[in-house]
Amino acid sequence: MLSNYLQRKGAYYRSSTMRGDSVDCIVKSPVALQLGDVVSDSVRPGVYITDIVLSTPVSIQEISFKNYYTAYLTVRVLKNEEGSDESPAQWFTCVRNYCLMSSPHTEGGSQDYFSIYRQQMLTEPDNVINVRLILRQPSSVWLNFNIEDIKIYSLAVEEAEGDVPSWLSTITPAEEPLDLNGLPDPDSVSSSIQHMWALTEIMQSSQTSASIGRFDVDGCYDVNLLSYT
Repeated sequence: MLSNYLQRKGAYYRSSTMRGDSVDCIVKSPVALQLGDVVSDSVRPGVYITDIVLSTPVSIQEISFKNYYTAYLTVRVLKNEEGSDESPAQWFTCVRNYCLMSSPHTEGGSQDYFSIYRQQMLTEPDNVINVRLILRQPSSVWLNFNIEDIKIYSLAVEEAEGDVPSWLSTITPAEEPLDLNGLPDPDSVSSSIQHMWALTEIMQSSQTSASIGRFDVDGCYDVNLLSYT
């Protein structure tokens, strides 16, 4: 349920914010976190860490991937503080225990595609130089787990306010108010129109309903208007 809800929220975020292109990055091999001797201990590790190195600092809009039996995902980013090139980069947690499987012991969501959007993150992922994915699978049912087909998309750069698109430059500015000097007073014109309307109503109400013959003049016919066949 939580996974479906977050996916629906992600679809909304995707439609409301534009993303840029997929960025160049290097996805390193997963490293297992395991207590005890890794060689002699036969217990399967339940945590893997995957580091992603970005070629240049990026403001992240979206992280997409395909799941492979990972139950929970935590995302941390290494970013430079804005406006301070001399200060060392710091790690920040963007997403904590993001649920990828409805239950760690069942197949639900085990091989689905997921996207995590900027608006879902706990901190703004700007000036990011490294992304760390922490994968957890508490169930011992699955021999291996991982995430695949990882893609990171940058935040689309909005046009600066001073850069006016070419199609906007062709729009004519708003016209100046018309000069009404020399024109009749609107109130007097309105009063005259109302007076004419009243006269028209009076004339229509006084018209007779008696029919008028085609050549009838005061009850008589003009012989010159008649034709003989």
